[in-house]
Amino acid sequence: MTATEPAARPVRTAAPAPNPPGILAACDGSNGSLWALDRAMTEAERYALPLYVLGVVDPAPGGYPPGMAELMQESLERLNGSMADGLRRAVTTVEQARHRQYQGELSLHVVQGQAVEVLLAGAVGQHTLVVGARGNGGFSRLLLGSVSTAAVHHASCPVLVVPAPPARG
Repeated sequence: MTATEPAARPVRTAAPAPNPPGILAACDGSNGSLWALDRAMTEAERYALPLYVLGVVDPAPGGYPPGMAELMQESLERLNGSMADGLRRAVTTVEQARHRQYQGELSLHVVQGQAVEVLLAGAVGQHTLVVGARGNGGFSRLLLGSVSTAAVHHASCPVLVVPAPPARG
């Protein structure tokens, strides 16, 4: 998809199928994920592969008590919509910062679940998984975030961890 208005970009509610295999970019809206998305675009263009941008919504990290899932449905739909809008904005932000617009095939995906589990499942059969060194987790002092660390150790495809760009002085 090229030169598409952000609001017009469709968002799928399932993980990307690895057919054809492509570049899977994890995006949570953090600066780290935006830098990773930029690099994922470069990799996808370089290898002429589709780019799958994946956002994960984990509305209940501890699970739901019995009967609560039905009560939460409206909130889940809002969370999914918010993540979908966030992915659209992320792609637009990165494209505007690049020297030229992304030229390859691109699809957006929002999946509910635990971030590491969803990313590892989505990485099966893909060419490369691209993640930022740190995302929106609460432990910013870590050199690698928990998601990127898990991806490096457990993904079934190569993983590219993108660090923050050097500070300009």
